[in-house]
Amino acid sequence: MKLNNQIAKGLIVVIFALFGIVQTQAQVTFKPGLRGGANFSHFTKGDYYYSNNNNIDYDTHTDFYLGFYGALKLSKYYTLQPEIDYSAQGSNYSSNIESRNYNVDYLQLGVVNKFTFNDQFNIHLGPTLDFVVSQNFNTEADVDMAFVLGAGFNFTPNFGIEARVKKGIIPVRYNDLTDSYHTNVVFSLGATYTFDLK
Repeated sequence: MKLNNQIAKGLIVVIFALFGIVQTQAQVTFKPGLRGGANFSHFTKGDYYYSNNNNIDYDTHTDFYLGFYGALKLSKYYTLQPEIDYSAQGSNYSSNIESRNYNVDYLQLGVVNKFTFNDQFNIHLGPTLDFVVSQNFNTEADVDMAFVLGAGFNFTPNFGIEARVKKGIIPVRYNDLTDSYHTNVVFSLGATYTFDLK
């Protein structure tokens, strides 16, 4: 029994010692950065059909995004990255009756989990909360909640590129012709620049 207790105590000491070494060697850093690029967005869609041969569709709208982030690097492989972005989105609407552009811009607050491999390739995953700041139609809600999934590549410790898909879950538009609600879908392609803090 004493031997088991001594082994247990020894294991506890070893675990705490290893934990202390890991904590000492871990270099937690925080670096601010800029991100920006092109948005290719549309509302969720299908080839809708209504009476009088009225085909309805939501096509891609091209715009931009621009924002700031803070990269909190917690380990070699994991970074927690809060973001504030201005994201211009929308969709090009077409039917047999009319065609028009729906524009809706958001102030986007996000928290991205970034997993880095080989110091260059990274995967992005996280939620965003988007607030409408400008629109040219009556949106269904003044806020959208969305999830992003993406990837990036760092050419240098400062400069990189990224591509993401964002899917909203709160309807942005209701179409009374088809009795259907539509949400945001955004594909983003852009660049990032991370500043060194001395």
